[in-house]
Amino acid sequence: MKAATIRDVAERAGVSVASVSRVLTGAGVVAEPTRSKVLEAVEALSYVPHSGARSLSTSRTDVVGVILPDLFGEFFSELIRGMDVACRAQGRHLIVSSSHDDAANASAAIRSMRGRVDGLIVLSPHLDSGALTASLSGRLPVLLMNGGDLDGQQPSMAVDNVGGARSAIEHLLGLGRRRIAHVGGPNGNVEARERKQGYVDAVTAAGTAPILAQGEFTQASGFAAAARLLASSDRPDAIFAANDAMAIGVLLAIQEAGLRCPDDVAVVGFDDVPIADLVRPGLTTLHIDIAGMGRRAVERLLADIEGGVALAPRAANDAVREIITPRLVVRQSCGAPASNQGFSGETT
Repeated sequence: MKAATIRDVAERAGVSVASVSRVLTGAGVVAEPTRSKVLEAVEALSYVPHSGARSLSTSRTDVVGVILPDLFGEFFSELIRGMDVACRAQGRHLIVSSSHDDAANASAAIRSMRGRVDGLIVLSPHLDSGALTASLSGRLPVLLMNGGDLDGQQPSMAVDNVGGARSAIEHLLGLGRRRIAHVGGPNGNVEARERKQGYVDAVTAAGTAPILAQGEFTQASGFAAAARLLASSDRPDAIFAANDAMAIGVLLAIQEAGLRCPDDVAVVGFDDVPIADLVRPGLTTLHIDIAGMGRRAVERLLADIEGGVALAPRAANDAVREIITPRLVVRQSCGAPASNQGFSGETT
């Protein structure tokens, strides 16, 4: 059976197509008798408004766009899950694209989203790029996540990477570890740079020398970096990895080298993805409510789309940028202290 059209509804209700459109979109004043006739016709014909046509008349798509640096891994799956929950709660849909960790690709993805979404959430570690900054100009509401601050005026959310890394190193120092190495993330990545900074600040303040190894935020790169560190003549007694995927690679490298964790080498990660609590030994890491962060991002963006006052960050001195404080969760990969340290992981 052929699907009913808006003209079929208008004919059955005995009104104009424009009247049907006003009833369905809520735009303009419609007399109650006319509204009733249109709704009765819609029900009788099982009419479903065409979303594309509706978006042309209302300039709304009811779609939120999300651009991520990658779609692989537990961090991104948790983030998308939180965003999807928030979108469905508001009757919205989610379109997800990947920049493949490249500023030019992120700019292209942003251009492809224009006209298809009501607003954008952009998670890019390369937000210092001038090309990407230019792509974000215009009237489309945008929320930035976990990247550079641009001019400080763009609504954004970011993790306190420096403070989180510092708390991890201070914990290791408190356990008596002195040769603490760091497996960092990719060069040019904002979060990797900040986590490295927190590490360097903490070990320098303690009077010990930084021991740096390069990783790529992948398990394989964490394994390779740790293998090099463990084979050195001055083997570290602790390794802080810039994310959990690399930290799990570090745990495997320790086992492969015939060493014990945490007896010989303690390990700390960052993010607290679900598998961190399942590996053995359990991974000590900086906890972020990843799904909650995704929900929060969507809620802030939708408030901006609706033209209302966005959900304000709790820091009274910053009306635009929202900082999320990670919480150190201590598990078996560090041994000893069973109590968790730091804040609750709520936004500040």
